[in-house]
Amino acid sequence: MPLIYKICPAALWREAEGKGRFDGAPVDLADGYIHFSTAAQLAETAAKHFAGQDGLLLVAVEDSRLGPALRYEPSRGGALFPHLYAPLDPRAVRWVAPLPRKADGHHAIPEDLA
Repeated sequence: MPLIYKICPAALWREAEGKGRFDGAPVDLADGYIHFSTAAQLAETAAKHFAGQDGLLLVAVEDSRLGPALRYEPSRGGALFPHLYAPLDPRAVRWVAPLPRKADGHHAIPEDLA
């Protein structure tokens, strides 16, 4: 099953785990859906929206577990990005991992995202 990814501040994700639902980060709440990225889109998403930020987590979800509330819609340069129009149930998450920054300041995107 294809995985999609959410970059999230650790404190916000831990709060969602405690509540049993992730309603989204402030940008998600403002836009009306939870922003995800595919593996191919992660590095650009991290650089564009999370540059210089520490304390982030990478949350991996099987897109098939999200049902019809997940839509792939055009965004940057016409690329199709996964958008979830519902809260995310943390039980649908396959794994969560730290997303540290490398010495050059860019985030260390895992090479094997399976």
